[in-house]
Formats: sequence, structure tokens, C-alpha cells
Amino acid sequence: MTYKFDFASVLAQWPLFLHGAWLTIKLSLAATLLGLLIGTLCAIGRGSRNAFVARACATYVEAIRNTPLLVQIFLVYFGLASVGLKVPAFVAAVLAMVINVGAYTTEIMRAGIESIHRSQIEAAECLALSRAQVYWHVILRPAMERVYPALTSQFVLLMLATSITSQISAEELTAIANRVQSDTFRSFETYAVVAVFYLLLSLMMRGLFWAAGQALFTRRRKLGTPL
Repeated sequence: MTYKFDFASVLAQWPLFLHGAWLTIKLSLAATLLGLLIGTLCAIGRGSRNAFVARACATYVEAIRNTPLLVQIFLVYFGLASVGLKVPAFVAAVLAMVINVGAYTTEIMRAGIESIHRSQIEAAECLALSRAQVYWHVILRPAMERVYPALTSQFVLLMLATSITSQISAEELTAIANRVQSDTFRSFETYAVVAVFYLLLSLMMRGLFWAAGQALFTRRRKLGTPL
């Protein structure tokens, strides 16, 4: 039995694929920015002297890292609906992904923060730097610089994980692929095209993160340290 490949009928749906790719980019961008913010705040919270704050952040991290992303998406989407808050699939997807990536980012940033030697902080305090200046110039920025490759990989994985949001009808790439293959009955060709889209998006994201790292971390660029 021979199978004849036919990409023409699939590629004819390119506007749908572009729409799905654009939604995937928006999901990834929103979740990356908000997840980085939440992760950084929780990483600081885990090192807080306030036992309640530290314990609350630790509980959040452990609860999210030990449950599947798909279950978290269902909890947000159907959970909000059950209490009368009907939100679009896109909003529910962003919320679930922010909550998820925030927990992983917390641990990555915590590792970076803990790598900063106490003597550096004490030296900054001796120079009469404000608390905000110490956190930004001595703790957060150097910490992020040290864990930047790990952050980059985590956010690229997040972009790939957007495919799961098709389960709540978010019209991203995988959801579009499901629709196209049901119309054309060309499953292999459809998912092959989508795989190429995801590969291109991954390469694009890595390139953007590399460029951002070159701009933000000039010391690493001068030393030739990989980002």
C-alpha cells in the first residue's frame, strides 16, 4: 500500500496557520513577561524573613510543579466558569500558563539569587545604596545573568506547551492543525507543517533571547560567555 503525499490542500490553509502562529506568539509573550515577574517576586518571597510569605511561596511552587499543566488549565477555565466568571479561552490559557511558568521561574531565579555572595550585598550597603538599588544592581540583575540560559530554555518550552491550550479551544497552532486535518483528511501533512512552524518559532525565540542577553548583559558579551 502506497501513500501519496499531498501538501497542496494543507498549504492552501496558510492564513489559518498564520492566525494560529500569531495567537501562539501572543500566548507565549504574555505568559513569559507575567511569569518572569511573578517568578522573580516569589523567588524574593521564598528568601523572606517573614515565615508566612516564605511558606506561601514554597507551597505555590510545590503545588504547581507537582501537577500537570493540562489539569491546571482545566481548573482555571472550568473553575472560573463554575463560580460565574466566564472568561475567553485565551484569557484562561494565559492565566494558567502564567501560574505554571511562574513556579518554575521562581526556582530558577531563586538559584540565581542564592548564588550572590553575602559580601557583595554588604559592600553595596556600605556604599549607601538604597534597598531598591541593591536588589536591582547587586542581586536581581547579576542573578538573572547567571541563570539566563535556563530561563531562555524554560520560556521556549513554555511556547511549545501552548499546544495544550487547544484542549480548551484556544485557537493556537495545534487547534488550527486539528481543524485543518479534519477538513483535509491529511493528518501527516498537517502536523508536519505545524512541526515546522513550531521549529521556526523556537529558533526565533532563541534568537530574540540571545539578542536581549547581548543588550542586557554586556559583561558576558565582553567575556564571551554563552547566553
